[in-house]
Amino acid sequence: MSAKNQEIAKIFNEIARFLRIENVPFKPYAYEKGAAYLEAMPEDVKEIYLKGGRKALEELPGIGKAMSEHIEEFVKTGKIKFYQEMKKKLPVDMDALLRVEGMGPKKAKVLYEKLEVKNLKDLERAAKAGKIAPLFGFGETTEKNILQGLEFLKMSKGRVLLHEILPVAREVLEKLRALKDVRRAEIGGSLRRRKETIGDVDFLVVSKNAKKVTDFFVKLPGVQKVWGQGSTKASVHLKDGYDMDLRVVPEKSYGSALQYFTGSQDHNIATRKIAIEKGLKLSEWGIFRGAKQLPSRTEEEVYDALGMAWVPPEMRENTGEIELALDGKLPKLVELKDIKGDLHVHSGFTDDTKDSIEVLAKKAMEMGYEYIGISDHTNDLNVEKSLNEKELLKENEYIKKLNAKFLARGKKIRVLHGCEANIRRDGSIDVRDEVLEKLDYVIAGVHSLLKMEKKEMTARIIKAMKNPNVDIIAHPTGRIVGQRDEYQHDFDAMLKAAKETGTILEINSSSRLDLRDLYIRRAKNSEVKMIINTDAHAKEQMLQMEYGVAQARRGWVEKGDIINTLSVEELLKSLK
Repeated sequence: MSAKNQEIAKIFNEIARFLRIENVPFKPYAYEKGAAYLEAMPEDVKEIYLKGGRKALEELPGIGKAMSEHIEEFVKTGKIKFYQEMKKKLPVDMDALLRVEGMGPKKAKVLYEKLEVKNLKDLERAAKAGKIAPLFGFGETTEKNILQGLEFLKMSKGRVLLHEILPVAREVLEKLRALKDVRRAEIGGSLRRRKETIGDVDFLVVSKNAKKVTDFFVKLPGVQKVWGQGSTKASVHLKDGYDMDLRVVPEKSYGSALQYFTGSQDHNIATRKIAIEKGLKLSEWGIFRGAKQLPSRTEEEVYDALGMAWVPPEMRENTGEIELALDGKLPKLVELKDIKGDLHVHSGFTDDTKDSIEVLAKKAMEMGYEYIGISDHTNDLNVEKSLNEKELLKENEYIKKLNAKFLARGKKIRVLHGCEANIRRDGSIDVRDEVLEKLDYVIAGVHSLLKMEKKEMTARIIKAMKNPNVDIIAHPTGRIVGQRDEYQHDFDAMLKAAKETGTILEINSSSRLDLRDLYIRRAKNSEVKMIINTDAHAKEQMLQMEYGVAQARRGWVEKGDIINTLSVEELLKSLK
């Protein structure tokens, strides 16, 4: 996604929030859908407009007449008048406020009108002064949650979510690679290791004209401040709030530099110690025996000189990978190409503002999937439209007919029917077993009462696992990266129950990234099967599968640990 797309998508999401505050029907979903499309599309929407005008914009999925006019206005002026007028009515930092657990657009409006809360500082001041609890619709629990949410945000301050920063970094990388003076270029640092949140972005470049490259780098769109520029390096701050660093190195040092600027500090210390033990010296400039530089053009050459197998970037944390690499026993990590389908996709079966099941199935075909699982929300969830039991059975019949149509037309896709049911306080499911039995699979998740005590929450989830119709536990620990910490739970007890009941744990590819990597490793070691799903609410979000795969790789997961690497027949056999 281009930086321009990201800016416009952010504005569309904010417009949706403002419209929802005003209780405007349908339009909020339309703007969210448009934003989701812009976030996922690889092409620069500005280039599409310059080539084909508004007509070309209106042909894009989810972009109607009003949004195409907004995009045109933003390309020409850098502003959207409709959005600016909304901001005047409600001049709050909505994006920041909504990152706080317990906050929503309507609550933000009330706090502005009653307490003049515009930003996080105002919110914290009001909460600490006890001014929020007395307001109608809030109370002491909400005030407490807000204070806890603010503390959680402080802990992750200055870091950007992986799915927000990777598309922008890729755009910069392609621009660097397009320079005729650049022979090689790659992303390094924590972003190459696919950490959940990123402090800054590192770029490594091979070029004989370093100054030309650094001059180009410091003038990139979005650069707000140049921290420094030397003969072979540059550091800039972007208006989106993070830094980018560039290093230009000679080709003979590229492998050692990439290894150095990718590994965590602990991983790099360990590899340097191994080099010393072998009478070598390892640095960003190369690997040396005395004054002689050994081959260092590739990372493989560097690791080979150390007597190690090449270590996948996601594993470079010095948490056991060094020993495995020395013994030649590194796991063969799961790859994006191994994924044969996505079982956690939400449709517009009862909601015309969302993508239809057929549209989602076509997207799955485009992605080369063998199957797609439709898992709409059920009875108890009030956040968005959900299906009651009658509607769920009606959807089941529709999917059977759709599969028959695809088969008759020779389409190589199978639509599976599931649901994302709710785990109630007592561990029961909000859909009767006789209905669940008619589905291909059942995903169950905790969506309410997240503040339960550890013992009670664990018992709640384990009871759901024991339901013979529940195949998968969605986002098992309830966290959302940078926004909400996981709920209290005994993960070892959950693993034991999952193993005993044959329940699969989900690795959620959305901004939840739940399970976290350490839990994934523990699940793998316990021989508990997992599935990587996107939890997509629009077809464009199905492309977020790569983030879940990255998370799985950080947990050292192999193809055989993930059930949606199986064919559709094998997958169905692996379920309860």
